[in-house]
Amino acid sequence: MVDLSNFAVLAVAQGAELASRSELRWEFASMAAAVALFSVALGSFALFFFRRGAREWTLIYFGVFCTLYAARLLTLQPSFRAIFDESRGFWNSFDWAITCTIIIPFGLFLYQIVSENLKPLVRWLLIAQSIFAVSGIVAEAMGVSLDKLSIANSVMVLGTLVAADIFLVSLRWRGGVRKRWPLEIKVFIAGFAIWVGTVVHANLLGLQVWRGPNVEFLGFLIFVASLGYIVVRRIIANEETLMAINKELEIARRIQFSTLPQRVPVLAGLEIAARYAPMSAVAGDFYDFLCVDEKRVGVLVADVTGHGVPAALIASMLKVAFAGQAAHADDPARVLSGLNRALWGKFDEHFVTAAYLFVDMEKGAMRYAAAGHPPLMLLPGAAGQVREIEENGLLLGMFPEADYTSVEFNVGPGDRCLLYT
Repeated sequence: MVDLSNFAVLAVAQGAELASRSELRWEFASMAAAVALFSVALGSFALFFFRRGAREWTLIYFGVFCTLYAARLLTLQPSFRAIFDESRGFWNSFDWAITCTIIIPFGLFLYQIVSENLKPLVRWLLIAQSIFAVSGIVAEAMGVSLDKLSIANSVMVLGTLVAADIFLVSLRWRGGVRKRWPLEIKVFIAGFAIWVGTVVHANLLGLQVWRGPNVEFLGFLIFVASLGYIVVRRIIANEETLMAINKELEIARRIQFSTLPQRVPVLAGLEIAARYAPMSAVAGDFYDFLCVDEKRVGVLVADVTGHGVPAALIASMLKVAFAGQAAHADDPARVLSGLNRALWGKFDEHFVTAAYLFVDMEKGAMRYAAAGHPPLMLLPGAAGQVREIEENGLLLGMFPEADYTSVEFNVGPGDRCLLYT
C-alpha cells in the first residue's frame, strides 16, 4: 500500500524547490537589469561630460533616473543584501528614500522634452513630488511605519497617473479637435504606458489586491529604451542644428572678411601693417582706409559692442557709412560726425567706438579724432617714450548730434603709430 503521507511530503518539497528556482530566476533577471541600467546611466553621464558643443541636460536627468532605479532594484534582491552586514530596516529605509526621490529626475527629464503647453503640468507634478519626497523621508525618520507610507505612496502614484492621463487626453482633444503630438511624445507615451501598466501592477501588489511576481523592472527597461531613443534623437537634432549654425557662421565670417581691406595702401615714406584677430567667428571689430592720393590716406579703426552676427552686421553698416566720408577725408572731426549721423537710430542695444587718423606725408603731419575709443599710441623715432594721444567725443550712433574735435601733430622718420581695439 502506498504511503500517502510520504508522497505528500515529497510533493510539497518538490513544489517548494520549483518555487525557489522560479524566484531565483526572477532575482537574477532583476540583478541583470540593474547592471544594464547602471551601464546605461554611466554612458549617459560620459556622453554629457565628454560631448562637444552645447550640453544636453536630458542626459544627466536620464542618467540619474536610471541610477536611482537600478540601485533600488539591486538592493531589493536578497542575494545582494546578503553581501552586506546591514539590517533589514536599513535596506527598507534606503529603498524608501529612492522611492520618494526617483520621480524628481524623471520629472526634470520630462520638463525638457514636452511642449510649452505641457510644462505647467510637469512643473506642478515636480512641486508636488518634491513636497511628498521631503515629507516622506522626514516621516520615516520620525518613526512612521513604512507600511503606511508605502500605501500613501501607492495612492499618490496612482492618483498622479490618473491626473496626468486626464490632462493629456484633454490636451489631445482641446476645442473638440484632435491635435497631433510630435514623434518624441508618441514614443514617450508608448513606453510610459507599458511602464505604467507594470507600476500599477506593482502598487496593486503592495496593496495586496493582486498576487504574483513583480515585473515592474521589465516595463521600466522598455520605458528606458523609449527614453534612450528620445535622448539620442535630441542629440542628433542638436548636432544637426549646431552644424547648420556653424556653417552659417563660417559663411558670415567669409563675408565679413570680404568687407575688410584686401590690401593696405602703399604710400611713399609710409608703411602700414594691419592684423585682424576677432574674438569669435564673426565680430564687431572693423578697420578701413580712405585713400586721397599717393601722399595722403585716412585710417579708421572701430569696435562695435558685443560679438557675433549682430555686431558684424553693424560693422558692415559702418563700412558703407565710412565710404560716404571720402569728400572730407582730411577732416577727422567731420568724418566722425558724418558716421554718427549715418548710424544714429539704426540700433538700440549696441554702440560703436571709433578712431580716425589722417596721414599727410606731404606736410609731415597727422590729424586724429576719436569717439569713445582707446587712445592712439605714438612712439617717436628718436629716443623717447610712448605717448598717448587722446581726443575723444561721444560714442557713435548714440545721439543724433554730437560734436567731435581733432588734434594735429607732426611726424618724422621712424615715428610709429598704433591704432587698436
